Amino acid sequence: MTLSENIVDQIKTAMKAGDKVRLETLRSLRALILEFEKSGVDREMTSDDEFKILNSSAKKRKDAIEQYEAVGRTDTANAERAELAIIMEFLPAQLTDVEVQLEVMAIAASINATQPSDFGKLMGAATKALKGKADGTLIQSVAKRILSGE
Repeated sequence: MTLSENIVDQIKTAMKAGDKVRLETLRSLRALILEFEKSGVDREMTSDDEFKILNSSAKKRKDAIEQYEAVGRTDTANAERAELAIIMEFLPAQLTDVEVQLEVMAIAASINATQPSDFGKLMGAATKALKGKADGTLIQSVAKRILSGE
């Protein structure tokens, strides 16, 4: 079942259940998928395209949560958290901080990245290896810590 079909099925379920937050979140994802399909790309949506759409939506929610919390809007931040939780259901399970650190350390050892000047090389390899499994910001902070010797 494709992401689009899965979302359409879940929209129906959310409508029947009267779950407004889930319904609106799923509709926003469906709109992004339709936008991609009508963009004139002339190809079927791949799993990589699906991942990009979901990841982009999740990142927007995370940024919104940070901004709302910074100005004390916890009610709005909680609404964004609820939407983020729904989006995360469609993404692969994320690695823990410790797992990311172990992965990045192994990648650094395999490409012989030992100095801060190797940061770009390590980030390229780590981002490619951990795509979809970990947040880029976390990968970046772990890579900096490893290369600085902390």
